[in-house]
Amino acid sequence: MYALFTMFTLGPETQEIADKLGEKFSSLLKGQNGFKRLTMFRNDETGENGGLSLWESKADAEAALAATGSELKEALSDVVKGQPKRGIYEVWGVLEAD
Repeated sequence: MYALFTMFTLGPETQEIADKLGEKFSSLLKGQNGFKRLTMFRNDETGENGGLSLWESKADAEAALAATGSELKEALSDVVKGQPKRGIYEVWGVLEAD
């Protein structure tokens, strides 16, 4: 399994923008081959936002990264502070509650 990790900063008091972005990109990712799960998170004080999606294979994660890259760049162009960070990582362990 592989993870596609995305982090970006919108700034404080931008929850509405983050919600709209989350809706848009969760729909895009769900339609991709190999999609397993998406977790989105936010720090309200700093405006940092992130998403962690899980994929069946590295090729699936790479395809999702390529398919959403230009749309993410466009969606964030007027609101992001700094550069978004994105990467693909191998998932080597999962801990779940008993």
